[in-house]
Amino acid sequence: MRTAPRLGRRTAARSGRRTAARSGLVAAATALLGAVAAAPPGAQAWTAAPAAGRPYAYLEGPAGSVLQDTLSVTNPGTAPLTVRLTGQGGAPVSFAARTVRVPARTRADVPFAVTVTADTPPGEHRGTVRASAAGREVRVDLRLRVSGPRLAALTVEDVHVDAGAVRYTLVNRGTTVLAPSLAVRAEGLLGTVLDRPGRALPLTLRPGERATRTEPWPDPPALDSVTVRLTATAPGAAPATARAEAAFASGPALTGTAGLLLAAVGGAGYAARRRRAGARTQRAGATP
Repeated sequence: MRTAPRLGRRTAARSGRRTAARSGLVAAATALLGAVAAAPPGAQAWTAAPAAGRPYAYLEGPAGSVLQDTLSVTNPGTAPLTVRLTGQGGAPVSFAARTVRVPARTRADVPFAVTVTADTPPGEHRGTVRASAAGREVRVDLRLRVSGPRLAALTVEDVHVDAGAVRYTLVNRGTTVLAPSLAVRAEGLLGTVLDRPGRALPLTLRPGERATRTEPWPDPPALDSVTVRLTATAPGAAPATARAEAAFASGPALTGTAGLLLAAVGGAGYAARRRRAGARTQRAGATP
């Protein structure tokens, strides 16, 4: 008869432990809910992203078109939020509104457009859409694909040889961005007077863009007639060549040349006089 009380005491102990555990969970849950309820407004950060939950904005179209997309700005806070929108990248970005006021616990979908200019080369272009508010900025990746044939074409034009320099103009006649290189060679009456192998130039040319440049030539020949030949190359484009003629005649070179000519003339005259004097002597010796 002693067993029953001991079993009753054990059952009561287990029941008390379960009750205490349940009470602890309830207390923890109550404390967590109280912390959430006491969270200050704006603790949840606002967001900006392409519509439909995409990781980035993607647009595709030909040059000369206007492509449209939507940016979603979400304000989970308890106060209205004023957001400023800007964009930059491979093409101009414009918004339906540059400044948007988003009410509390609301999402605003803001349309924007990307203008693909007629001279935009085909291929992939990158840009960024920025949303700024409450001292924070969110950047959204913008990827633009411009369709159309890719053509690399480069020309060299308007070549002029001046004192100490060669001036020329490079023109991008294709539909792709070019990174040109240039080689220069000049041939004179007695052979090559300038030979510079191709080297990359510090510029890039967009389709239709022109660039006038100067190639230094600090030590041209003092007296010569030369043909200067420029050869421009770019990846994917055929070599482009242009040439110009130039004559060099500096004052000291002319003076020296005149002296040489005078000396040559004087020497020839002296030799002629010697020959004539010798002929007269021979004739006089032969007279009886």
